[in-house]
Amino acid sequence: MKKNKLLIVDDNKALLNALRLLLKEEFEVIRTISGPSQLYGELEKGDLDVVLLDMNFKAGVNTGNEGLFWLREIKKKNPLVEVVMITAYGDVELAVKSLKEGAADFVLKPWDNDKLKATLEAAARLRNSNLEISDLRSREKLFKQDANRTTGLITGKSAVMKEIMNLVDKIAVTDASVLITGENGTGKEVIAREIHNRSKRCNELFVLVDLNSLSESLFESELYGHKKGSFTNAYEDKTGRFTMADRGTLFLDEIGNIPVSLQAKILTVLQTRIVTPVGSVKEIPVDFRLISATNKNLSVMVAQNQFRQDLLFRMNTIQIHLPPLRERPEDIEDLALHYLKIYGKKYDKPDLELAEDAIEKLRKNPWYGNIRELQHTMEKAVILSEGDKLRASNFILIDSDVAPLNQTETLEDMEKKMIISTLKKNNFNQGLTAEQLGITRQTLYNKIKKYGV
Repeated sequence: MKKNKLLIVDDNKALLNALRLLLKEEFEVIRTISGPSQLYGELEKGDLDVVLLDMNFKAGVNTGNEGLFWLREIKKKNPLVEVVMITAYGDVELAVKSLKEGAADFVLKPWDNDKLKATLEAAARLRNSNLEISDLRSREKLFKQDANRTTGLITGKSAVMKEIMNLVDKIAVTDASVLITGENGTGKEVIAREIHNRSKRCNELFVLVDLNSLSESLFESELYGHKKGSFTNAYEDKTGRFTMADRGTLFLDEIGNIPVSLQAKILTVLQTRIVTPVGSVKEIPVDFRLISATNKNLSVMVAQNQFRQDLLFRMNTIQIHLPPLRERPEDIEDLALHYLKIYGKKYDKPDLELAEDAIEKLRKNPWYGNIRELQHTMEKAVILSEGDKLRASNFILIDSDVAPLNQTETLEDMEKKMIISTLKKNNFNQGLTAEQLGITRQTLYNKIKKYGV
């Protein structure tokens, strides 16, 4: 019980000193107060585990009503704090009433020291068990949410995806922080989950945080957790995502979309691996593997003072860049067949097939929405299908000559894409590619080296 914190509330100061000496080996921290009016201040600290509470404070009054009132106040403020009542009167009815109000147990004055220790140790164990149950309930809720997410790893035949999966194999067994970049819909979350599933932490939680969906007002509560009553509408204790991810993997999605002021808060946890819930002073150590993802160029954002360089260093031990689907058309058939199987089963069309002309049409589409767009396209086609085959006519696709404006794309991004696209059209003939781009062959060679093409 050495890690637990005890508060003793009694109007007899000599008794308080004696109890502090008696119990110093049983509890890590023992605080004492001589009047219940100071209880609110102690409860505000949010770090108590057990309270040893006298039932009577006014001279000549032995009804126990005052003690019952403060018992209810403690439980109202923090239901998980265990309370042991002290009374000098062996009133069974009063003792039973205190238990019904939420007390863990009671002791009678004068008490046996060994029995008092055993009673408080049992209350501390109950407190620890209830905390574990509360944490398990939060984890169970997250597991259920996680189970409802449709995921699946389909990488395809392309050389670039084979390289990425080789890298995943190498880094999964480590605890290195990983930054996954790529356009929206390229499968960043799926790769993050695969890293987790292949890691030593695979039997623990994979905790996803969509930072784009968090308002600044909810940011700390969602990530750090909060104590009941710490702010308006905080009706119960909440376990934060950092704590939920303890021993598992924390996936911070859309990391490039949070303001610099909030980036500092994330950096502090990454540096210290300590979390303090809102409304509490209790520090909680956490141990998680960090994976982050973004569709933005964080190096450019650092140069523009929109992203902290020290945070980028913390989360970017290993970087994985997922190419857009239009740069790996050889993977489109495998992905299409994967979603055909999923939605064929979902909409009771398990025998539906994909015709060759449909596959060819899907390969030629640029898929500016990437895998996510392909997934939705396949679902819609399955729903509207009438025969036993999906043909090219079943797919109504966006104009392949018009790409949507990507506000986050830099000139270098566009230049790299143009070089890759022209190289592919010319079967990687550098002389012809340089001629079409209006640059010298040496310039093209330098840019290929620069961009790692």
